[in-house]
Amino acid sequence: MSDRRQRIHAAPRGLSHARALSTRPRAVVVGAGIAGLAAATGLAERGVEVTVVEREPHLGGRVGGWTEQHDGTGYAMNRGFHAFFRQYYNLRELLRRIDPQLRMLTPVDDYPLIDGAGRIESFRRLPHTPPWNALVFALRSPTFRLRDLARLDARAAAPLAAVSLPQIYDRLDHVDADTFLKNINFPSAARHLAFEVFSRSFFADPSQLSAAELATMFHIYFLGSSEGLVFDVPTANYDTALWEPLRRYLHDEHGARFHLAVSAARIDTDTAPKAAFAVHTDSGERLDADAVVLAVDIPGLQRIVAASPDLGDGRWRTRVQGLRTAPAFAVHRLWLDRPVAAHRAAFLGTAGHKPLDNISVLHRYERESARWAQRTGGSVVEVHAYALESGDEADLMTQLHRVYPETALAAPVYQRTLIRDDCPLFAPGSHADRPGVHTGTPGLVLAGDGIRLDLPAALMERAATTGWAAANVLLNRWGLAGHALRTVPTAGRTPPLRWLATREERRAS
Repeated sequence: MSDRRQRIHAAPRGLSHARALSTRPRAVVVGAGIAGLAAATGLAERGVEVTVVEREPHLGGRVGGWTEQHDGTGYAMNRGFHAFFRQYYNLRELLRRIDPQLRMLTPVDDYPLIDGAGRIESFRRLPHTPPWNALVFALRSPTFRLRDLARLDARAAAPLAAVSLPQIYDRLDHVDADTFLKNINFPSAARHLAFEVFSRSFFADPSQLSAAELATMFHIYFLGSSEGLVFDVPTANYDTALWEPLRRYLHDEHGARFHLAVSAARIDTDTAPKAAFAVHTDSGERLDADAVVLAVDIPGLQRIVAASPDLGDGRWRTRVQGLRTAPAFAVHRLWLDRPVAAHRAAFLGTAGHKPLDNISVLHRYERESARWAQRTGGSVVEVHAYALESGDEADLMTQLHRVYPETALAAPVYQRTLIRDDCPLFAPGSHADRPGVHTGTPGLVLAGDGIRLDLPAALMERAATTGWAAANVLLNRWGLAGHALRTVPTAGRTPPLRWLATREERRAS
């Protein structure tokens, strides 16, 4: 379905193609994750000469995929499960470049959540229309009772009921998500199940996450959108289903060039008459460009800026260096010699099973895993631990065996563990100083899921939206037409809740 009340942000007007210009602009996009690929697509489709530089040997960034060889067998691997929600409009617009019908995605109708006491929440068959979706979820929840609604502090909870962006950051960015939920008397069991799952999607403990970000997530997935909480997943590993087809589209149809397994070392400015920018790589190349999109993770951005003293002014550079990354997370994938129980969900979220945060049964939906499981009679299972602490890795398997006891009897034919710490941290009070798409340096823009965006988008969709927005900034600079953006409404869509929020705000003041 498609929400009839989604917000369309008009594209900058201009020429339809760079062939109408006296000279063809050149752009270097550093980073080939979702943000960089969206920026590259937005530019290349308007006739800009695009070169993409990517540190890894594959595309997709944190949603990249690759194949590992072991004993003569190839094993499809990536950095873990990602949910492609229906309200990820700008990410889906990118994927429609390779298939307008999005046949590379398949729905996951439910993703149950289980707590330490065995209580299970379900998102199956919820109404789509806000606020009934949230109300029905609460009323049928085993951890949220009707009496809990009466105990909520209406005044403190008002911002959650009617989120408005970017104003929500003025109201809640100074407080952490855990404190906010305690202040509104949100029931403890429900807080640790549903809302902790949301906060840990940012790879952070609720005590380290801005309450404004949590409220924005609640708006995107519950009260701000009628797309529902169902989501899709790719039918094959990310490289096969998504990024290789997109690379071919950009290269074959729009002439984009890709430099893989190459890092940008530094960027020089004012290199006239050759170009406004010179991107120097660790392989010794110099790539001249009229514009640069930095669509890299936070450590990469900080490294490049530190090595490029001409970029930005002192305040902007300080803001870049002030960005923080979330605690490390672990992805442990196992190719087991026997199946898991047939009733196991494709995806299960957990709370109260520290350090385990979720379990994916990949052969339920991923083609490569399904073929392996069918050929061997085994199964492919993946476990995640967010906000990893010392010693947590050893407990991951213990908790998997507790939740899915049949896995304790299975032996791994192959297993792979990834531990990474490159995801952005949206800490309390960080929004005001978070750098946005504009940098203050003409022709230099930023993109990525850690970049400030005063629109309702999160995670992969924030990456895609900032990528399109970065392309629009540059296209507008050259007098070329941009690309429209779509989001869920930027303000609460339910009049009674808006009225309640306004009333409580007036009382508080």
